[in-house]
Amino acid sequence: MNLSPINQLSLYGHHSEFTNFINLYKKKNLPNKILLSGEKGIGKSTLAYHIINHVLSLDEDYSYDLKNFKINPDNKSFKLILNKSNPNFISIDINDDKKSIDVHQIRNLIITLNKSSFNTKPRLVLIDNIELLNINSVNALLKILEEPNDNIYFILINNNKKILPTLKSRCLNFNIHLTFKQSIDVTNKILGENFMDLIHDHMINYYSTPGSILNLLDFANKNDFDLREINLKDLIKKIIMDKKYKKDQLIKNLLYSLIEFYFRKNVSVKNIRLLKIQNFFLKKISNSKIFNLDDETLLMEFEDRVLNG
Repeated sequence: MNLSPINQLSLYGHHSEFTNFINLYKKKNLPNKILLSGEKGIGKSTLAYHIINHVLSLDEDYSYDLKNFKINPDNKSFKLILNKSNPNFISIDINDDKKSIDVHQIRNLIITLNKSSFNTKPRLVLIDNIELLNINSVNALLKILEEPNDNIYFILINNNKKILPTLKSRCLNFNIHLTFKQSIDVTNKILGENFMDLIHDHMINYYSTPGSILNLLDFANKNDFDLREINLKDLIKKIIMDKKYKKDQLIKNLLYSLIEFYFRKNVSVKNIRLLKIQNFFLKKISNSKIFNLDDETLLMEFEDRVLNG
């Protein structure tokens, strides 16, 4: 199962948003600094890749299929993006061995954008997980966002996290969302089957997104878990014990989502002690994400005080 947004040829659940952006582009009114905000896993990056393919494939063979909201895999621009060799597209995200988007990534972006374009096509920059920009990266990015070169479009992805007001003010913000019913429908369409046949319903909550469900299924498949049998507590303990979250950001995001879900299922507002423990750990998880603190110490403490307490 390839979960990367770049490989999602069909767009589900965001047809109206896509159509709105495309109409703006046709009228030459598309903002050159777009911020897509919403819960992680709802398809913001997939939406961005479809917008980008439409723009770049307009005068090419196998251009974007507007009727079916689909990228043609034979399209030249799409193939070049897959091969990371499209001169009109730049993607920035956190590197696997890092905890934040490094300032050198932004400086290299600036150098690239200051070079002359190879053609007359627009250039598009996609920066995912912008909440992981460190302060130096943000300051470097602000300089180019203030006065971008002509015919360059920035699409920034924010996963409903707090970002610097100076960064947010430079962009036009679009809130992207899916209802719970839409999330279920999108997940089933991507899988081609009913995912509820693969997972116990106690693993699903109102806040589940297609991305979180698919990551959970993918993790279970790779590690031989039967999600119809294992309970939430044992699954969290297993992930912590195996420490696979240390080398895989997706697993870490999955683990933190499962912990937040665990608290929602087990903590009542009437239980002051558990409520204080919940607030304590949720704050530590938030700080860990923001300040790149040690995850292992936090998770061992969670296992000891909550799962084994």
